[in-house]
Amino acid sequence: MPTLFDVSRPELAALLSDEPAYRVGQVWDGLYRRLVDPSAMTDLPSPLRARLAAELPPSLQLVTERTSDAGDTVKLLWSLDGGARVETVLMLYPDRATVCVSSQAGCAMACGFCATGQAGFERHLTTGEIVEQVVRAARRAAEGGRRVSNVVFMGMGEPFANEARVWAAVERLHDDVGIGARGITLSTVGIVPGIRALASRPLPVNLAVSLHAANDALRDELVPVNRRYPLARLMAACDEYLAARNRRLSFEWALIDGINDTSQDARELAAFVLPLRAHVNLIPLNPTPGWPARGTPPGRVREFRERLRALGVNATVRRNRGTDIDAACGQLAAGHPVPVELRAR
Repeated sequence: MPTLFDVSRPELAALLSDEPAYRVGQVWDGLYRRLVDPSAMTDLPSPLRARLAAELPPSLQLVTERTSDAGDTVKLLWSLDGGARVETVLMLYPDRATVCVSSQAGCAMACGFCATGQAGFERHLTTGEIVEQVVRAARRAAEGGRRVSNVVFMGMGEPFANEARVWAAVERLHDDVGIGARGITLSTVGIVPGIRALASRPLPVNLAVSLHAANDALRDELVPVNRRYPLARLMAACDEYLAARNRRLSFEWALIDGINDTSQDARELAAFVLPLRAHVNLIPLNPTPGWPARGTPPGRVREFRERLRALGVNATVRRNRGTDIDAACGQLAAGHPVPVELRAR
């Protein structure tokens, strides 16, 4: 059975071919501009509302919701068809809202410090399952008078491993929901073909690369896909992206105590990002049950940032939100620890 956000506009028109033609526009506008459930579309006759509910059910069933930061961070756990579970995080700010969405149930990238990577891969999300996360979170944000202006593909999964469906979701969010391209960020662990594909796409969305190490030996350990796409290939793809789009890149660096937070790490990171004129987001590691290391303490996080700045790198520290509600990617869905070993440097 098709689901509510997986049908395209032409498919919706075919489904409603026995209705007046203007009904298609009403339903589409209600879903994507007004962000309301068909049951709340009071401009539709009640029989049509009932029909839509029966023939186009939602993809996501809410399992649980947790809040933190005085209600400003909301983590939503959804159940999908087949039983897989994915997470969405809504971050509320005084004048806006950001949604962090999942693109896969689980992840095959096997980054040990990530709860999603510890859990393994289940399946790709459909375009509708991705879009519905944003719509449902946007409804939640609207309850507090905020509008979602930013969407980051930094939840469960590797977006470029599900590139076609992810890009279709980006287009739907941009064209139909009305989120600006510069408010959409795709994050990758370094899938080189995906970076090159993004460089040729028509919308100027943002690219963030989860780097975490700037030498191949350590990155092979932290981010196993580096064995397939080592740093030299990753830098070349990022340079091609920069030349094609002239959009500032950002690199994510999860600071792990004693692992990637030394002076040597700062020098290696600076050498990698300065030729790309990139920004660095430093993220104190959110603890996960299956990871033996801990995040770098706050004082040494600041020291690492100052080392980078002294080397000429534009670096900021991202504040952790929702640690008390398992807001790190995959924690709420995984639900079980996985033993991991890592050598300190």
